[in-house]
Amino acid sequence: MTALEVLSLLAVVYGVSLVYVPAAFILAGLMGVVAVEKMLAKPPSVQRKGAGQ
Repeated sequence: MTALEVLSLLAVVYGVSLVYVPAAFILAGLMGVVAVEKMLAKPPSVQRKGAGQ
């Protein structure tokens, strides 16, 4: 995730927490799951062999 994405998500969670703290915890948990799924959806990186191997 980029820094801009992280800052915007933190701002959203902070805004929700000003209204209702348990909802902010639920929202933060859901966003964490989405972030992990986003990272796992990327194809695995392929390591190339060095020269002469």
